[in-house]
Amino acid sequence: MRRRKRSGQATLEFALLYGGVVLPLTFMTIFVSEMLWIWHSMNGFTRDVARYATTHCWMADGSNVNAYVLANVPPMIDQNQFQTGQATLQVSYFAEDPVTGTLSPYAGCDAGECSPACIPDAVSVSVTNYQFLRFASYFKLPPVTIPPFTTSLPMESAGCDETGLCAP
Repeated sequence: MRRRKRSGQATLEFALLYGGVVLPLTFMTIFVSEMLWIWHSMNGFTRDVARYATTHCWMADGSNVNAYVLANVPPMIDQNQFQTGQATLQVSYFAEDPVTGTLSPYAGCDAGECSPACIPDAVSVSVTNYQFLRFASYFKLPPVTIPPFTTSLPMESAGCDETGLCAP
């Protein structure tokens, strides 16, 4: 008789420990792992977009870079935030002052967009407003806003070859 009470007690202790400690830790580990995966994806994504912007034409509205973004969002959780416009991408071009060496926003030139005579010196790409929504509604948690990712690179070819042809 005494053995049954102990085995029942052990079962109850296991159930309490499993429900109160093991199960929440398991979900927390999955949640944090997915957030780190998103963090890594966003970091790589901004680098990829910045590389694209340095090797393709400067356009004042950044339409060529935005089209690339929509077509190449990495397979990750909530990637539709880019396609719906919830997460935003900001592309900024800069010109270097030859005297001081400081960067200032690039205003363009007389030659117009997408020409070899009109190439900025640097580009900066930022991804903002991306929210990690996984498990948020299920556990009644608020969404986690991932901090903005910014990558800045010097311009390379800007999509122009030696002959002066530029491709957007």
